[in-house]
Amino acid sequence: MDRESLKERFYVVIFEADTPAGKLFDVLLFIAIMASVLLTMLVSVETISETHGTMLRVLNALFTLLFTVEYGLRLWCAQKPIRYARSFFGVVDLLAILPLYLSLFIPGTRSLDVIKVLRMLRIFRVLKMAQYVGEADLLLNALIASRRKIGIFLVTVMTIVVIVGSLMYVIEGPDHGFTSIPKSVYWAIVTLSTVGYGDILPQTPVGQTLAAFLMILAYSIIAVPTGIITAELGLAVAQQKNTRKCNACGNVRHDADAVHCKQCGAKLEG
Repeated sequence: MDRESLKERFYVVIFEADTPAGKLFDVLLFIAIMASVLLTMLVSVETISETHGTMLRVLNALFTLLFTVEYGLRLWCAQKPIRYARSFFGVVDLLAILPLYLSLFIPGTRSLDVIKVLRMLRIFRVLKMAQYVGEADLLLNALIASRRKIGIFLVTVMTIVVIVGSLMYVIEGPDHGFTSIPKSVYWAIVTLSTVGYGDILPQTPVGQTLAAFLMILAYSIIAVPTGIITAELGLAVAQQKNTRKCNACGNVRHDADAVHCKQCGAKLEG
């Protein structure tokens, strides 16, 4: 078997899942990713790390070596290695193996092992979730279409929290925990988001009245981005359902109120 033929075989197994070998590779890769992430999580538990830390780190290193071999094989058999290396999953694969090698030369960088959890993102690729690509595109298009409205909403929210935070700083002052305007703005953000940590509390009647106003305002504000995205999502669904076929070019994607094909300009029938 020549070198090019071997590369093609590896390419089919690693990058495609239509063959039994490719499906088996994806299943084994899925198991290895989950095991590696589990080991990384266990190492962060102090009691487990004290008793089994050495064994867990050795296993983690073995998984890293395994992923290094896989990354090297992907670069070797890819049709465009540079393109793969610069792709999203290529960068994720590289970041997943870098911490071990950095720790050999730079002391104290072993804590970067937590970056390995990014490799869980490859699960979406391993599972070949092609059946969800259309739904993902639909949601992404809705988010992109609503970006300006969401941007204006965020500016409005930031204006409100800065004003209320500044007022609270003047009303309550350092004696009640509002030691600076940034800390007061932090309190306003926590209150407006209805998180309510409770680490800073207004204690004067005026401050409590302002806090109550902000809490009531939060209920109406929180619903705004949901409504914006929902409206855009509904419009995107309507556009996706308009699948009249253009007799001239065959395009089936048009706007809901389209009269002419957006691709060639021919008049649509029906």
